[in-house]
Amino acid sequence: MTLPLFPLSTVLFPGCQLDLQIFEARYLDMLSRCLRQDSEFGVVCIIEGAEVGQAARRFADVGCAASIRDWQQRPNGLLGIRVEGTRRFRVLSSQVQRDQSTLADVEWLDEPPERPLLAGHADLAALLEALAEHPLVAALGMGGVAEGQQALANQLGYLLPFSEEAKLELLAIGDPPQRLERIQQLLEQLQGED
Repeated sequence: MTLPLFPLSTVLFPGCQLDLQIFEARYLDMLSRCLRQDSEFGVVCIIEGAEVGQAARRFADVGCAASIRDWQQRPNGLLGIRVEGTRRFRVLSSQVQRDQSTLADVEWLDEPPERPLLAGHADLAALLEALAEHPLVAALGMGGVAEGQQALANQLGYLLPFSEEAKLELLAIGDPPQRLERIQQLLEQLQGED
């Protein structure tokens, strides 16, 4: 499967919302094609390089497909879009085009079926509900009550202030209970740093 990539300094998770301002011609063209064809693009985290100018030199090999949910012209003249992560993928190979956009051959990663939350997830579920009250989280329409283990793991992995490396590690974990366990460990490390 070939997917256009949008390398960013963030890690997107399935079911999570991301607001972007678009001003570079290569991304305006890519998003215009995605809107016309009702297709997705891939968000990958930049490891070496920048979001603007030349194509990122290195980016993570695991990313998340994004579907455009809304778009509008901003008062500053830039295109604003809201995307939602849909499914995880692994980059098999990539190629920078003449316009500095990047196309990649990807394989979709298996997503296990959603499983109900267990009693042991109560603290993490309460944390997600508390995050929903933050104005930035509320503006994205995220947080609140998770539908299951996968949704809880994805939203906490996305919203909590973990390093990009930690978020990439979480995105690569396919098993939701294992991802929730790792989130708990990362939270304990964060609390230990206070």
